[in-house]
Amino acid sequence: MPSPFMRGTVLVGLAALLSGCVNSTGAAERSAGERSAGEAGDCESSVVFRSGTGGYHTFRIPAVVAAPGDTAGTLIAFAEARRNAQADTGDVDVVTRRSTDGGCTWSPMEVVADAGPDTVGNPVPVVVPETGRLVLLTCGNAATATEEAILQGDHPQAAGRRVYVQHSDNAGRTWSSPTEITDQVKRQDWRWYATGPGHGLVLTQGPHTGRLVIPANHSTAPPADSSATGTEPRYYGGHSLLSDDGGTSWRIGYVDATPDGRVNVNETTAAQLPDGRVYFNARDQHGTAPVTRAHAYSSDGGQSLDAPFSPAEDVIAPIIEGSVLQTQQGGQVGPLLLSAPADPKARSHMTVRSSTDNGLSWTTGLHLTTHPAAYSDLVQVDQNTVGILYETGRSTAYETITFTRLPLDRLR
Repeated sequence: MPSPFMRGTVLVGLAALLSGCVNSTGAAERSAGERSAGEAGDCESSVVFRSGTGGYHTFRIPAVVAAPGDTAGTLIAFAEARRNAQADTGDVDVVTRRSTDGGCTWSPMEVVADAGPDTVGNPVPVVVPETGRLVLLTCGNAATATEEAILQGDHPQAAGRRVYVQHSDNAGRTWSSPTEITDQVKRQDWRWYATGPGHGLVLTQGPHTGRLVIPANHSTAPPADSSATGTEPRYYGGHSLLSDDGGTSWRIGYVDATPDGRVNVNETTAAQLPDGRVYFNARDQHGTAPVTRAHAYSSDGGQSLDAPFSPAEDVIAPIIEGSVLQTQQGGQVGPLLLSAPADPKARSHMTVRSSTDNGLSWTTGLHLTTHPAAYSDLVQVDQNTVGILYETGRSTAYETITFTRLPLDRLR
């Protein structure tokens, strides 16, 4: 596969939301991408990516981070841009847009990584506070390599999942070319592989301050004497990627790969708790546990888990990706947040839940919409505001990727 290269309670009604940006009076504006920053006003929601535009069939898999330092207030949003179809495979690029007004208006879309006719996606951005460097991890595979075929071991490593890193030193205005790091982060016996998706984590306290932690998942092959094909959910597992030099080199941290079928760790998100531990929250892919999310803790900066993943029993959600964020407010610790749909049987009812006990229990949360909704990512915009970038639409969840600002006081 060619290496990717760089190219340059319902808060808001969906009818208004899908039209563009909704200001504080609730009046629908035209698309945020068509408005100048001076027209933004006190914006609550904006459509960042709209399927069927820009030469792409569908936009999916959102991620968002806030830039530090002299670019504070700048948000950088990412998505997979699927050129010809909604499918996970085929011609898929990674694209980005920037906002300098807290998510009200967005710059024109730019391509960050493009593998020609092949697939590159699963964007995981993370900001290095000391330097302001924005690091981006992605995964790719041949256009014809479906997840099922990779799980079965039907593709050689070169056509299967590969892992890349690139960076920006000017808050996402320009990007380096991707560098492949597959040999550093993927074991030879792993088949499927995915970074995140959603934002990565930089540790800000404790002995591993400055470490970059990227949640990821993989699949293992069945035993040689087994009749299993490898597509069974029990062969999914989670792991972390660690960098102690600002994203220059990478290694594998913890590995959760016990194919007992009780909790099948898939797409994973992470946050550093006030006590310094790392909290991991994961999609449970058809495990025998009675809920669809699982969580675990690490006391050594993601190198190992204190105990295996266990069911997150307070969270009712479909089988889907989610996002966690440890907030700060006025110099004090805010709640730990979790975004995911709340309908257990469908991808709908996007909800932001909160926890004040480090993820041991969760509130029922604040409902953003009753409409279809799927993947999401959380970011702290300022000390009083959190943003959520999420997939949503009227008929399906994949019509837009929308950014909504949420007062932190409403999320406690």
